[in-house]
This record gives sequence, C-alpha cells and structure tokens, in this order.
Amino acid sequence: MGEVTYKIVVFGNGGVGKTTLLHRYITGKFFLDTKVTIGLDIAVKYLEIEGIKITLQIWDFGGEDRFRFLLPNYTRGAFGGIFMYDTTRPHSLRNIDEWLEIFRREQIKKFHAPLILVGGKSDLITRRLISEKEAKKVAKSYKISHHFECSAKTGENVELIFDTLIRTIMRKASLLK
Repeated sequence: MGEVTYKIVVFGNGGVGKTTLLHRYITGKFFLDTKVTIGLDIAVKYLEIEGIKITLQIWDFGGEDRFRFLLPNYTRGAFGGIFMYDTTRPHSLRNIDEWLEIFRREQIKKFHAPLILVGGKSDLITRRLISEKEAKKVAKSYKISHHFECSAKTGENVELIFDTLIRTIMRKASLLK
C-alpha cells in the first residue's frame, strides 16, 4: 500500500478531441460544446490500482500554434504522455514529429516517460481518413509501445487508454509486475 502522484500530459493538434477525452475520463460524460483550450488545462482524478492510491494530474495542452512555445516547460516532471490525433484529419498525425520533439525535450534529461498514441473520433467511421494499420505503423516507427483508437462520444477505450498508461508508469517504477 502506498500513495503516488503522477503527472501525465495530453497533447496534439487543436480540435483532435483531447479535452473531450479528458472530460469523458474524469466525469464519464461527453460534452459536445467544449471550448478551445487556451494554453493549458489541468484536471485531477483519484484512483486506486492494486492497493496503491494514485493522484493523477492530467495536463491538457492547447493545440494552437500560438501556445506551443509554452509546452516544453509544462512537460517537465511528466511521468507519461498521450499524443492524440484525429482519425478524420491526416495532418493531425503527420505533425507527430513536432509534438514528440516538444514532449521528449525534457524527458531525455531524466525519466523517458512512456507515451501512448491515441486516435480520437473513432465513432466517425464514414469520415475516417487514417486507418488503424497506418497509425500502428507510425507508432512502431516512433517506438511508441501502445496505440488505441477511442471515442469520447461513446466512451470506447477511454478508460483503457488511461489504465494502460498508468500501469505502464507503475511497472516502470517497479510498483507493479
């Protein structure tokens, strides 16, 4: 038994579904009319995994170019990250280089935080422009161990994404086998 606090960051282009994913995870509800994240929002969730109490701080980065200069400092101290793209917007995945450089800049110095690749809006099947196969290939090429698609609207894979990331962090810290 013990208590830990983990900071994770959620980042990617604007409009890919980061804030709706976060709201769904924290509240269990889907909000259609979320507002553009100005710079950064932080949410907290308390949970317990295998007898360990966890305070999860989730940092939701605004995807607008004008806020990007802030991000390297905000990734400092992160134990994990979620890079999110929109399955209906190919450019949101093509920008992975720039986003990973921002995320990993501070990570190289210390922890090498685990990262998950997440495709949002999987419920928009008829508008899909990025195949799951293509996204898995991108994940592999960037040595990202996990890829999921999700829908904040339906709740598909939302819990699984965060559970996988938290358990990966805990295994890295030798808190889980």
